Amino acid sequence: MQSRTGDTSSRTSSGWAEVFRVALKLGLTSFGGPVAHLGYFRDEYVVRRQWLDEASYADLVALCQFLPGPASSQVGIAVGLLRAGYAGALAAWIGFTLPSAVALVLFAYGVRAIGDVGGSGWLHGLKVVAVAVVAQAVLGMMRSLAPDRERATVAAAAAAIALVAPSTFGQVGAIVLGGMAGLALPARTTAPAGSVHVPVAVSRSAGAVLLALFFILLAGLPWLAANVQSQSLHLFDAFYRAGSLVFGGGHVVLPLLQASVVPPGWVTNDAFLAGYGAAQAVPGPLFTFAAYLGAVMGPQPHGWTGAALCLVAIFLPSFLLVIGVLPFWNSLRRRVWVQSALRGVNAAVVGVLLAALYNPVWTAGITGPYDFALAVAAFLLLFMWRTPPWLVVALGAAGGALIGYL
Repeated sequence: MQSRTGDTSSRTSSGWAEVFRVALKLGLTSFGGPVAHLGYFRDEYVVRRQWLDEASYADLVALCQFLPGPASSQVGIAVGLLRAGYAGALAAWIGFTLPSAVALVLFAYGVRAIGDVGGSGWLHGLKVVAVAVVAQAVLGMMRSLAPDRERATVAAAAAAIALVAPSTFGQVGAIVLGGMAGLALPARTTAPAGSVHVPVAVSRSAGAVLLALFFILLAGLPWLAANVQSQSLHLFDAFYRAGSLVFGGGHVVLPLLQASVVPPGWVTNDAFLAGYGAAQAVPGPLFTFAAYLGAVMGPQPHGWTGAALCLVAIFLPSFLLVIGVLPFWNSLRRRVWVQSALRGVNAAVVGVLLAALYNPVWTAGITGPYDFALAVAAFLLLFMWRTPPWLVVALGAAGGALIGYL
């Protein structure tokens, strides 16, 4: 299939600025989470600008849902790559990520200025809102990723493992075991048909190099962090692993990051959950929560330097995986065993998120009947009334402040 955008070299040399402008607009206006983001992307990239056709866009979405990491950001990276090469991929990521990252870093400075956030009523309200947000995510993911008895059982087992072993290793182990269980699930009768429509040339050798780099970093960073005394290296390792192992959407990053930054004392649990609640109020990808954590943490580096380090680390796997897998996607997506393993992985991440709903989200946010009532109201607004998340966050903060006076 030929691209509608003309010569590749001219797109690469002059198109990245246009990609950045369009991605920045999306980063400023895309509220509602990954599914909503994909709708905004389709309207902008397919319908309005015709940078690619429906079939190409559908294939990109399928690829990014197959991979770990933030699906909407990965689709944006792929569209930028199609439009303007590697510079376009980088421009698309920066434009879409920058607004929410800056907003959350500024919020982190506010939290650091306050100091002890545990006693702030409005910040406690954000933790209560987080209960409603995660509950909605669990319910939605359960319907789509664990709708039958077999996958619901995998989800329940993963939740039990994650609660019994509340660490990064326990959560990753639950996901790995979910993939193994998926191989025993009843196979689908047909594999996806059709050819790949993505009109971008990435050689298999280049893809193999990027995939090799992804796995080298995933295996090598923990060893380096254990043998080199560097807080920056410890941070990069923790956030790179989180970006590499998150299946099922941005909310699943919550338990992985919490297990990485709270037990060592880098971020207090109150500050963690307050930031997670605030992250619901900004547009763009939820993974920019990493920028908040990098800015708010106690040990150096923090502030803008820590935010940049954590942000790059959590998104780097997406660049390596999206570009690396593209040349192999057509043959990979047809393998039934890959689909089965992925179904088990997706069911397991529902369980990991369910465990996170209990601890730390519920245990830290719901401390009395007023908190429970506020969480129920927030859930009702999100799930039944389809209220914009930023408005629910604002109402939750106000409700928390009111509870603090009672």
